[in-house]
Amino acid sequence: MSARSEPGLRAPRSGAKGDAGSRRVRLRPTLRLRLTLLNGVLLVGAGAILVLLAWLLVNDALRPTDELLPGTTVVLADGRSLDAGQWQRQLVDAASGELLAKGLVALLAISVVGVAGAYAVAGRALRPLHQVTATARRLGETTLDQRIGYSGADDEVAELAATFDEMLDRIAAAFEAQKRFVANASHELRTPLAVMRTEIDVTLSDDEADAAEYRRMATIVRDASERANGLVDALLVLARSEAQAGRRLGRRTECDLAAGTANALSAVRREVERIKLHVQTSLEPAPVVGDPGLLDRLAGNLIENAIRYNHLHGRLWVRTGSDGCRSWLVVGNTGFEVDQADVPGLFEPFRRGGRERTGARGSGLGLSIVRAVCDAHGGTVKVVAQPGGGLEVTVTLPAVEAAPAVGAQPAARR
Repeated sequence: MSARSEPGLRAPRSGAKGDAGSRRVRLRPTLRLRLTLLNGVLLVGAGAILVLLAWLLVNDALRPTDELLPGTTVVLADGRSLDAGQWQRQLVDAASGELLAKGLVALLAISVVGVAGAYAVAGRALRPLHQVTATARRLGETTLDQRIGYSGADDEVAELAATFDEMLDRIAAAFEAQKRFVANASHELRTPLAVMRTEIDVTLSDDEADAAEYRRMATIVRDASERANGLVDALLVLARSEAQAGRRLGRRTECDLAAGTANALSAVRREVERIKLHVQTSLEPAPVVGDPGLLDRLAGNLIENAIRYNHLHGRLWVRTGSDGCRSWLVVGNTGFEVDQADVPGLFEPFRRGGRERTGARGSGLGLSIVRAVCDAHGGTVKVVAQPGGGLEVTVTLPAVEAAPAVGAQPAARR
């Protein structure tokens, strides 16, 4: 029996236990059958109440002799004389019996027609649900473009179908993002490995290679391995941050964004001096509760990006602060111009300055890690393109007073 035949009882698939031929089958009523039965019960109950009320009304109304004197007789059309009370009882019994007989027949006919109509109406109303089920069964990695496309009345079923289609849109977008992420990660890892293998093969195939040539090869291999190691570290931090988003952090302790930012600035001091950046800092206390390692990486990524995509004699400004409810970190830099419409794409993995895999320095995971760390700490990140070029990134996190470390796991300050 097909799924569209609407059987009253549907047997779901069941796994075999013991012998291969033995199966436990659990029958369950379908939603269509339950709606039909509910409608039938309500219809029969309402009809039975109406018949009962009509019978009571007839019994009360057919009592004309109650106002006559006792012993009064009634002469019928055939000439017979009957006591008024006896004639009334015969009249009431006949009317009541006829009313009950015809009422029960009418109730039975209405119930049959009503139940059949309810079954048909329920099937029509539930048709979009079968479309949802059929679409869900067909869905796969290669069929995520299929949608229900319900075009019926604007009711709850239409809302369900539209919600399902929107969910499929989000799932399809997530699959596409995952595919791009895997492809880009493979490309980024393949590049340094290919460089190392090429340099080793070329050097080993040169019979006249001397110590200087081998030293040059070793330097290139070391640089490529450092790039691969940095990419792997960034991927691990990104995975760790995304895994903790929306959950309780594995480590929760009080720390200061200003201290982590100061350490990050100290680590890039040589690079700042090399490209002669003008640095402006205003590091007010910014207490937060969270994972110190992830928060330090957040500040480090923002400052490293601000330097990497800056230009000679550019500017870098860094501010931290708190108002008791929120703590913030602001990192801004000069550089090439970025359209504000391209800003959301900066948070995608392996995007560098709005461009995908341009061969620039860095892994392209900086802002992706920043957003994941913010999500894990219940914060937000906002990026604003500067009119003359460059970006200003503002990270806002709950302050210590707004996010007490309830049930936090103790962790030593680093």
